[in-house]
Amino acid sequence: MSLTTKLCMLLIALVSASVPLTVTLELGGRASAAQGSKLIALTFDDGPKPYVLMGTRTGKGVSSPSLLALLDQQNVKATFFVMGWRLSKNADAKCRQDDGGVCREAAEEEHRRGHEIENHTFGHGDFRLMVKRYGEEWVLNDIDKASTIIQSVTGVKPSYLRPPDWTIWPELEKKIEARGYRVMTRSRDVPPAMRDVDSEDYFCAGRSLAKCPKPSDYDYVLRSITQRERQGVEQHILVFHELPQSVELLSRLIPELKGRGYRFVTLRTYMSLIG
Repeated sequence: MSLTTKLCMLLIALVSASVPLTVTLELGGRASAAQGSKLIALTFDDGPKPYVLMGTRTGKGVSSPSLLALLDQQNVKATFFVMGWRLSKNADAKCRQDDGGVCREAAEEEHRRGHEIENHTFGHGDFRLMVKRYGEEWVLNDIDKASTIIQSVTGVKPSYLRPPDWTIWPELEKKIEARGYRVMTRSRDVPPAMRDVDSEDYFCAGRSLAKCPKPSDYDYVLRSITQRERQGVEQHILVFHELPQSVELLSRLIPELKGRGYRFVTLRTYMSLIG
């Protein structure tokens, strides 16, 4: 081998070694994009609730910091699993009375600011109870009904469904997936990165305060992430609810996780990177 050839081979090796990781990831496709990447899909259930999203008061006088303002400040795009009934005209009076504004308008604002809106069913009924009362077809139609009204806001049919309280079983899950949805789950039957991480923030509001994680929900979420990291998992789907307490928690949690090297993305982006 000539000296010129050896020098060329050495130069190629040096250049290859210095290629930035981002370029390597782009060339490597979706699977490579997640390897070594610390990702979080930040999601919220049970909305939209105008007073939490916009930072006002409920019709009952309960105040909240603005979740959408916090996400804007932190340059974070989130995914909202909404209840379809809240987007209907029939819900306007109840939303004003309970949540201090028109729920549909709050969802439109979520969409306008670049957040993702997905399906948490129309009526938020427990699947086992609803199937017992009305049958599986009723549940499937309730899901589709929610998608139709969400699509009227976003122009896009939801791709993901999170069952109320994660209540699901294999037979029903297959039928839901056959209609084009990916079902979100806490089941250990799926890889950890695809598994919802429950913040348990709902225990820190209302009548469930005794069940709120100790010493705080902030510490509980960080412990959960740390435990997953020890198992080699650095991609997490975090589940919160539209609650004033959760906005305050996230005002500390988001900067902390960014400081640990995490990048926040919508659920669709997250799935495209790790799937």
